Amino acid sequence: MIDRLAAEIEEKYEAVTKELADPAVYRDPARYAELSKVHAELAEAHRLAVEYRQAREAFAEAEAMLDEGGLDPEMKEFLAEEKAAAREKMERLEQELRLAVLEKDPRDEKNAIVEIRAGAGGDEAALFAAELQRMLMRYAERLKFKTEILSTTEGALGGVKEVIFAVKGKGAYGALKYESGVHRVQRVPVTESTGRIHTSTATVAVLPEVEEVEIEIDPEDVRVDVFRSTGPGGQSVNTTDSAVRLTHLPTGIVVSCQDEKSQLQNKERAFRILRARLYELAQAQRDAELAAQRRSQVGTGDRAQKIRTYNFPQGRVTDHRVGLTSYRLEAVLEGELEEFTEALQAKARAEQLAATEI
Repeated sequence: MIDRLAAEIEEKYEAVTKELADPAVYRDPARYAELSKVHAELAEAHRLAVEYRQAREAFAEAEAMLDEGGLDPEMKEFLAEEKAAAREKMERLEQELRLAVLEKDPRDEKNAIVEIRAGAGGDEAALFAAELQRMLMRYAERLKFKTEILSTTEGALGGVKEVIFAVKGKGAYGALKYESGVHRVQRVPVTESTGRIHTSTATVAVLPEVEEVEIEIDPEDVRVDVFRSTGPGGQSVNTTDSAVRLTHLPTGIVVSCQDEKSQLQNKERAFRILRARLYELAQAQRDAELAAQRRSQVGTGDRAQKIRTYNFPQGRVTDHRVGLTSYRLEAVLEGELEEFTEALQAKARAEQLAATEI
């Protein structure tokens, strides 16, 4: 099976390379762009396929010479070592080839929209939600992505009840999508006078940002309401009706934006969020997961539902999906999430391999 896969990869790569060299292709920009993309995507798999074929040939050659017999002990030992080394290389390349041809999620390359909401725990949950915002924005910046706040609803003690921000850069969604779910914190809140440890939660939803051409929204399906923006404690942010609320009538999805002084800017931001939510809903329908819709990512926010726990008294962070615990709590909150992302990506690849017949 793997021999046939490697041969097919070589054949396809060579065919694409040959077509790219045809001058006629340059007169068809769309075809040239399509072929260039396929060629780039196949490059790594082709390299592995060539190495696998060479290792298989070396293995077969050493085995054939050993079967002939009449060899002196030194040559016999040398060929046995060559055969073992070739077999080991074939086994390694077989696994790498399987991973290289796994179907990639086309959404991974997109920008992301991250939504964080305070869950169970009142003011403490809002403070934790603000820390998660800082953590994820710092992680995005570590990866050289740009961030943009789209909407914020502040809490009473400086936390956030809800915050939505965009992360821009190729691969942003793929890097951040594993943060979707319920995050749980265990610590003594600043409002606790007896020193008792509380458990609070915040939910994170990471959505791929889509272009207008990918999700068409009929203007007749959206009710647009404008209202006056307000800040914490009811203090007026401005004296004009600049805040915008969109209601998508077919799905009931509601999006509000009030951070900008311009009604037009708030409306544009609200439509960006609405498109992302509608795109995710469409994906869920294609995957036959209608019942889950957006809430499948984040559950209800109850303390019992969690993907990761941040335990301050013990200085540890545990991701319950992969059973990984880190005692670098402060570093994680500063955005050093690579070890969790890598473990979750490895798990996702293993599950995909288990589900394929390659």
